[in-house]
Amino acid sequence: MSQSETPPETLPESLPETLRSIDLVRIGEGRYKATNGRGGVLPVGSGDDPDFTPVELLLAAIAGCGAIDVDLITGKRAQATQFAVRSEGHKVRDEDGNHLVDLRVTFDLTFPEGEAGDRAREILPRALQQTRDRLCTVGRTVALGEPVEYVDGSGA
Repeated sequence: MSQSETPPETLPESLPETLRSIDLVRIGEGRYKATNGRGGVLPVGSGDDPDFTPVELLLAAIAGCGAIDVDLITGKRAQATQFAVRSEGHKVRDEDGNHLVDLRVTFDLTFPEGEAGDRAREILPRALQQTRDRLCTVGRTVALGEPVEYVDGSGA
């Protein structure tokens, strides 16, 4: 949805869905390879190697999703001369099982001096709010919560 479209709270209840998927295969002990439909490949590990763990990938997805949105919004005013994002959360084990708490995404952006940079700096708080409340699919899914169904596809 582009930023100029109607906000979600006024959209019809039935919207077209677009399936997103990846395939994951084991490539070694505690190591996997995720492949998307465009041919992109990403190694996934258990933490005993340099590969990103699933938790790190979730944090990267939250940061990446937000970064794309914020960059698109602020970049219409001025391109950031520094664009760094840190995504973090604490992994806990409690009565709800293993999960992350205290999720935080911190944007460290610098814009050029001048009128365009001033406009980008001015829109940044709104861009962060829109990203959190409406735009970032990954962050919105985590915030809203969506059950994950694990199924046996082998027919066993």
